[in-house]
Amino acid sequence: MELHHGQIVERIIRRNGHSISELARLAKVNRRSVYNWFNQRNLKPDIIFRIGCVLNYDFSAEFPNLFSKGEFNRQNNSFISGAITKSTHGQEETDYWKDKYIDLLERYNQLLMMCIDSKS
Repeated sequence: MELHHGQIVERIIRRNGHSISELARLAKVNRRSVYNWFNQRNLKPDIIFRIGCVLNYDFSAEFPNLFSKGEFNRQNNSFISGAITKSTHGQEETDYWKDKYIDLLERYNQLLMMCIDSKS
């Protein structure tokens, strides 16, 4: 009997207590994509690898024909270190725009209060 890759991945994800929303956020895809992955009998190895990396799970035991234990760990470490570098830079940019937005909202609120006070 042929393995159903999507079902195996889904079982591992749920067994380890990860939510679909969490996986989607970490993999930077929408939830519908995750559900579509679960329905695929032959999931692409790069998708399985991506899921394993974001959840820090080694799928080499479930898919020995796709990943060797050493290979997955080496690639996973490389992926994680690259993701951390990108994540740090992305977080700085996100914080900048968040702070700018909050400042703009505060100034808008002050302007509204001035308008209300002037009409009183």
